[in-house]
Amino acid sequence: MSAQSLVFLVILVTALGLFIQGRVRVDLVAMLVVLALALTGIIGLDEAMAGFGSEPAIIVAAAFVISGGLSATGVTDRIGQAIGRVAGASEWRAIAVVMPAVAALAAFSHHLMVTAMMLPILLRLARDQRLPASRLLMPMALAASLGTTLTLFSAPAFLLARDLLDRSGAGSLGIFSITPIGVVLVLLGVVYMLAGRWLLPKRAGGTPDDEYLRLDRYYTELLVEESSPWIGRSLTDFETRFVDRLQVIDWLRGGVRHAPTRSEIVLAAGDILLVRASPDEIASIAEEPGLELHAVAKYGEEEIAGGVRTAAAQGEIAAAPRNVERRSGRRRSEGDKQLVQAVVAPNSEFAGRTVGDIDFLRTLGVVVVGLWRKEGFISGEVAQVRLQEGDLLVLWGRQRTFADLAAHRGFLMMVPFVARRRQRHRAPFAMGIVAAVVLASASGLLPVQLAFLAGAVAMVLTRCVSVEQAYREIDVRIYVMIAGVIPLGAAMQQTGTAELLARQLLVVAADWSPLAVLLLVFTAAALLTQILSDAATVVLLAPVAISMAAALGLPPEPLVVCTALGAVASFVVPIGHHGNLLVFNPGQYTFSDFVRVGVPLTVLIGATSAWMARYLWLDGPLLPPDLGPLLRNLLGS
Repeated sequence: MSAQSLVFLVILVTALGLFIQGRVRVDLVAMLVVLALALTGIIGLDEAMAGFGSEPAIIVAAAFVISGGLSATGVTDRIGQAIGRVAGASEWRAIAVVMPAVAALAAFSHHLMVTAMMLPILLRLARDQRLPASRLLMPMALAASLGTTLTLFSAPAFLLARDLLDRSGAGSLGIFSITPIGVVLVLLGVVYMLAGRWLLPKRAGGTPDDEYLRLDRYYTELLVEESSPWIGRSLTDFETRFVDRLQVIDWLRGGVRHAPTRSEIVLAAGDILLVRASPDEIASIAEEPGLELHAVAKYGEEEIAGGVRTAAAQGEIAAAPRNVERRSGRRRSEGDKQLVQAVVAPNSEFAGRTVGDIDFLRTLGVVVVGLWRKEGFISGEVAQVRLQEGDLLVLWGRQRTFADLAAHRGFLMMVPFVARRRQRHRAPFAMGIVAAVVLASASGLLPVQLAFLAGAVAMVLTRCVSVEQAYREIDVRIYVMIAGVIPLGAAMQQTGTAELLARQLLVVAADWSPLAVLLLVFTAAALLTQILSDAATVVLLAPVAISMAAALGLPPEPLVVCTALGAVASFVVPIGHHGNLLVFNPGQYTFSDFVRVGVPLTVLIGATSAWMARYLWLDGPLLPPDLGPLLRNLLGS
């Protein structure tokens, strides 16, 4: 072994030790790896920095943006609502539902895209059902990786394996040749995670810095506008359409509450609906045709602090009336108007008075568009609600007006209204972009990284997500970590360490049984892929597997398949799979969490893969008759 190989092994062992110890941030450890490899001269500067422009880093960054576009257009909300209805509030049921669904999606698309898409869905499910996010995110990421074993085109490693077999002329693989193994592995993964849930940590998911400001449901009023598509339709239809988004509390016409049975109510222009809605829905209501926040529509052209109201916008918390914007003929002034939430202070002058009596527009220059109350139930118009200490009001007005109100004694505190506008009318664009990315990457029409990058750019160009939001969606810590560990693979090849490992396999397995040989090539690939990419691992070890098959008089397909499975479906450490890295921060995991869960699972996957490969290509038994013959088969030739 050369001196460079020894230095490389020291760097590798030190990096793994720091990752497992967890005292140093993972992205900082990755940067230390880059510096160590470059300063010791093991690899050149260009190779050390190549990870930042590498295929995995580009795909991960683009997948975050594409996922953000799906979230901003409400696609992930719909998927999440469907999963939430099926999964319920049970942790085991959520795992049993999510893992097979994710694996099926990953079989026909890129597993990183599936992981990135499901990440916000499961975070919301965990929050809504009060489940530890860490108990859901890791099973989901593992299922996405296992789903790539269902079809040959799900992972580049399998395509490379088939290409190497074709080039050798010794064998070939069909698109669904590995599907029986993949089905068994997915089922094994689900059973393992259900039975081994105690291995998963119990931690709440990581949330954006302002997420703690969000409350679940606010009372607000919606106005059915002139020429609304809801005119003439029943209230029951309306409730069905918004069943997962709004809860209708009351219905008013001409300022008067009516009480026929709900099935008899037919909506008309000017009707007011008192609803309970999430912050996102309040911010997004302007995107719904024919509906508007009642207070905004009512006071839309009133003068506020000396200026004509035109629109309300501040980043993603905008809720501006489209009709006002058209009437004013003015361009929206970004950041001029905003939504703010204010708490009614103890002994406030507002306590005991109704919203209408106070006349917030005339006295304070703002409009009340929503109300949150910790206890009790509200019915009727918001303007007639008597305020209580601790009530939280959602106010709409100019920024400079709120600056003046910040010191008002009637309010305990003022904070921005945390909500994200959903561009639901752009959902078809987002879904079309995802379909195009999957088709382009799966068919080979475009390189995978180029297809993902094009998809991310398309999300911005079609305004599914803004440029600013696209940058915010990218988890820089994960991007840096991926870019930092990729040079380890180049260093392993350049120092000859990888070649040394390959030669040793041929020497060690000369007299082993076929099942033991299959386990050996899986294990070698499983260990090597923790440093190299799955594709590089297959390129390095598949020729060795083909040579071993020829020397042992075996068909090459089972050895090559086990090599590819070891490269794709091993979970020894999180850096071996970029999907695991996507959930690392949101799940608040540590390096050792993945080791504790992944090592036993990888052992089971290895044994199952070898057994199934022997059954499919070497006429081995599908089920062992008893444990004795199984042990003899493993240990003897």
